[in-house]
Amino acid sequence: MNNLVIAALLLVLIGLAFQTGWSKSGSLVTAKGVRVHSRQQYHGSLVAIWAIIPALVALALWGWFGGDVTHNYIVGQIPTDTVLALDQVGLNATIARIRALASGYGVAGDVLPYEQAAGDALRSFNFLTFVGTIVVAGALGLGGLFLARNRIDVRLRARNEVERVINLLLLACSAVAILTTAGIVGSLVTEAFKFFTFVSPLDFFFGTVWSPLNGSTIPGEYGSYGLLPLLVGTLMITAIAMLVAVPVGLMAAIYLSQYAHRNFRAVAKPIIEVLAGIPTIVFGFFALTTVGPFLRDAGGTVGLGINATSALTAGVVMGIMIIPFVSSLSDDILNQVPRTLRDGAYGLGATKSETIRNVLLPAALPGIVGAFLLAVSRAVGETMIVVLAAGNSPVLKGNPFEPVATITVSIVNQLTGDTDFAGPQSLVAFALGLTLFVLTLCLNIFALFIVRKFREQYE
Repeated sequence: MNNLVIAALLLVLIGLAFQTGWSKSGSLVTAKGVRVHSRQQYHGSLVAIWAIIPALVALALWGWFGGDVTHNYIVGQIPTDTVLALDQVGLNATIARIRALASGYGVAGDVLPYEQAAGDALRSFNFLTFVGTIVVAGALGLGGLFLARNRIDVRLRARNEVERVINLLLLACSAVAILTTAGIVGSLVTEAFKFFTFVSPLDFFFGTVWSPLNGSTIPGEYGSYGLLPLLVGTLMITAIAMLVAVPVGLMAAIYLSQYAHRNFRAVAKPIIEVLAGIPTIVFGFFALTTVGPFLRDAGGTVGLGINATSALTAGVVMGIMIIPFVSSLSDDILNQVPRTLRDGAYGLGATKSETIRNVLLPAALPGIVGAFLLAVSRAVGETMIVVLAAGNSPVLKGNPFEPVATITVSIVNQLTGDTDFAGPQSLVAFALGLTLFVLTLCLNIFALFIVRKFREQYE
């Protein structure tokens, strides 16, 4: 309910401010018969910006500091002797009970008199502070509205100011993306460095045994953290997935872009892209209950010992999952090849298949290769399918019919349960994450290099 009130306040402020600026700008043109610098919508937008920013600042300040103020108020409602008798866990539990009483949901067990009194007081405090915040935000917004309205004049460059605000907003959005990436990389590098204080980087990157001693309390006994079994399993599943996805996806893209009727394409392409929207956990159950047993039985009929949970099972299902990525990207790239190239080939007597093979695919090859490498990056980072279908056997092997372990599965295993991030058992997840990040980053950089180096520019 509080969020709805805040949203309603902001919407009313924006609407009122915009209409005020619009009307004031229109009255200048009507009354003085002169042309103003900016159009009416820019004046309205400028007044709306001046009205909404102070209100948002007031709401943000309360959102930032309101939690601490409320916490201190609750502690002040608890008797001093009770506070001194409680440890931090007990104090947090008492505060949680008082918050529950104030919200009206109630608590389990008997309610002490001071808890009920504190809950009633907190309910009144929350109401008063919320109303006060709304009033302050509304007043600041109206103040900004009237200040901006009074600034409107024929010489006011409202368009320039609005565009400056928009540029700052776009810059802030770009900065958020960049800083988020920098924060992720920084946290991975920092925690991975802590891991390498326990385990040698040579033992990690070139070790062939993966056997962490989770829960070990013996100093210096951490187990073995060899990356190669996980890396081989990851690359094996990725290779199988690409062997499934690349031919099927590329052939589907060629058919849809060159052979399919317009009505069939309008139906078939969305159906193929539905695969991209299916949750990966569904693909994992599909691999575990359907594809795995099918491959095991099919292998038994020809004398092959294929496990239901294996690299082959995970790779096949992962390939099915990334078919839409390959198909959709390849289809878009094929359609971007200029029509004049195909018409020229037809004019020289080439058939449709010859045109596709000798003209269309070579022209679109850089983009198609980039699409394939992006699909590889998607396959390398997949988690849920390999958790359920790969079998989680961290042993260095090259047989795709047997269970394997991957980097993502090992990250999940090492971070499952209680973790204190003080030993290599949990810190290894950051080293694995950093390795996976560098691997996918290299693939993306290579894809961009291929596209930029071999891209043909058509007039």
